[in-house]
Amino acid sequence: MTKKIDFYFDFVSPYTYLAHKKIINLNQRNDFIYKPILLGGLHNLGGITAPAFNERKMKNMREDCILIAKKNEIPFIWNEKFPINSLYLMRGYLCIEEEKKDKFIDICFDAYWRNNLDISEEEILKQILTNCEIDENLFKQNIKDQKIKDELKNLTSHAFDNDVFGAPTFVINDKLFWGQDRLDYALDELNS
Repeated sequence: MTKKIDFYFDFVSPYTYLAHKKIINLNQRNDFIYKPILLGGLHNLGGITAPAFNERKMKNMREDCILIAKKNEIPFIWNEKFPINSLYLMRGYLCIEEEKKDKFIDICFDAYWRNNLDISEEEILKQILTNCEIDENLFKQNIKDQKIKDELKNLTSHAFDNDVFGAPTFVINDKLFWGQDRLDYALDELNS
């Protein structure tokens, strides 16, 4: 069985966007299993105050992300609507067809962190779904399904129970690597 790295993500996280782009640039997407979580829910479980709600951390985070993006030649704009409620998008990832998931991730991340769009806004979401060839009515119906609600809640709880406390987090061989700057360490573990 081929080893893979579990990649815990939420579209609201700028560092997760940067990690995702690094994975794409390294042409190693197939080495990762994307695991959606609700970052706000994870923070609530851990009693963590997100940097978005701390003025000093927020200022540093914004400048840090711009620095990282520039260093890695990743197109990046700090989103004026940060943070958004990503609940429906994260549920949506769970209910769309498997072959559309990569495109959905790419388009959502780019819309939010490259194009400065509010991806929680209904018209923007409609454009995303159209670009991904996802049926809007079915998507809206499925994100309200209790099974999908429970699945995202369970994925988030499972992540918390396994010591995940933020995004991005990479897990391989029962070793946890937190932060976009730990991607190389996760890849080293994969190749060890």
